[in-house]
Amino acid sequence: MTIHREGFKTITIVFLFVCAVLLAFNHIFPKQIWIHYVLYGLGGLLFIVIVQFFRSPKRETNSGEKIILCPADGKVVVIERTIEPEYFKDERIQVSIFMSAYNVHVNWFPVGGEIVYYYYHPGKHMVAFNPKSSLENERSTTVIETPDLKKILVRQIAGAMARRIKCYPKVGEPVTQGDELGFIKFGSRVDLLLPIDTKLEITLNQKVIGKQTVIGRLA
Repeated sequence: MTIHREGFKTITIVFLFVCAVLLAFNHIFPKQIWIHYVLYGLGGLLFIVIVQFFRSPKRETNSGEKIILCPADGKVVVIERTIEPEYFKDERIQVSIFMSAYNVHVNWFPVGGEIVYYYYHPGKHMVAFNPKSSLENERSTTVIETPDLKKILVRQIAGAMARRIKCYPKVGEPVTQGDELGFIKFGSRVDLLLPIDTKLEITLNQKVIGKQTVIGRLA
């Protein structure tokens, strides 16, 4: 387990903030009493919570040519047929994964291939499990075309806490299944829009693991 590079700045700021508050409090009230130890504990707890947001596990990829890997840790909150309005403009299978505050927040490529579309949308910050969040929240959309010319859309969605989405690929770049797609600071949600003939291997409310759980298989 390592710390993701997206967390270095935030962790440093939190560490300096906690140190500044504790030093200031000790300067004003130098005599050590119970409240000092409470503040030490709260400061340490805040620092640990922030660090765990940015953990980046080392995992083996459960890869395969027809396999669609889970792009994020979390829980499956949506499995439905829907009309995808941004890129495909036709019917797709939507699978949505909710990332809680306790999940790893790294996102991975569910398939390998080439990036054929990317767009970042500024937007609202409604809770991520709100159905409207897919189209109204801050989000980024990435479409990967596989060597078999199948297209998979991955949508990173910011929630009520998340305020920054990072997506690393650029249009035209080749990508490998299981490599990092991006990061959502402080959790949120990832949607997959899949071909209608995809054979799903997950169920609603199932807990899933990024890079390891198989979402489904391409026809």
